[in-house]
Amino acid sequence: MEPGSITRTALVSRLLPFSCVDGPGNRLVLFLQGCNFRCPGCHNPHTIGLCDHCGDCVPGCPSGALRLHQGRVSWQQDLCTHCDRCLDGCPRQASPKTESMSVAEVLAQLRRYGPLLTGITVSGGEATTQLPFVVALFTAIKQAPDLAHLSCLLDSNGSLAETGWQRLLPVLDGAMIDLKGWRDSVHHALTGQGRERVLASLQLLASRGKLSELRLLHVPGRTDFLDGSGELDEGLARFLQGLGPVPIRLNGFRRHGVRGGALDWREATRPELESLAKALIAKGLGSVALPAIC
Repeated sequence: MEPGSITRTALVSRLLPFSCVDGPGNRLVLFLQGCNFRCPGCHNPHTIGLCDHCGDCVPGCPSGALRLHQGRVSWQQDLCTHCDRCLDGCPRQASPKTESMSVAEVLAQLRRYGPLLTGITVSGGEATTQLPFVVALFTAIKQAPDLAHLSCLLDSNGSLAETGWQRLLPVLDGAMIDLKGWRDSVHHALTGQGRERVLASLQLLASRGKLSELRLLHVPGRTDFLDGSGELDEGLARFLQGLGPVPIRLNGFRRHGVRGGALDWREATRPELESLAKALIAKGLGSVALPAIC
């Protein structure tokens, strides 16, 4: 490990000690703040932006947990009731309820809960926007005799360039990547970005055996995974077949947590997801999982 890596920090939105839905087994999940996509249907829109310390959230805090001092907003965690008024009112889709954590501090949390954990998942926001921290953290875990048994997974939108993946791959056990639209215009409408980086990431990770899961989000009337006859789009089918035997997870759009125009979007139904699953299986794409609750 490079000197000073243990002190490298990241801006953290939340640390979840135990989760059974962010990868296999029981995992500690680290949600990093900041995302380079602008998905209108995001369920955690407060993790997208970075606080610019404008102070707009301070007067509305009913518990006095937020203060503006010398041009910076500070969060008093012991006073916070988590009413989330600060999140709802932020014009930048940010959060004042973040903290800076070092690699050493995350390692301490892993050691605290280690006997009960299968591994760690770093999520977001978009975790790769703080890539040096993720690389340093995973490297430290792999080099620590008491932590090396923990698997290191990444939950990502797939926007990282190949040079970034090459830095991460040696210490990465697997990545879970979202594909939110097939045609570039659809992907752009649903994320604010084009699809090319995502497709390249999926191909690179699959070729290295590190694509743990590909996730398709169905938004009724907006996603384009099926053609007009209800069959899987031929171009998408060829692309997915080219990845090899990669587990696919289907998710259906829900309005929980979203803001703005997406509140008017129709939620996905179980039959719609089952139809998409059948279309994938019909093209020889097995290991298709549906959400437990829909």
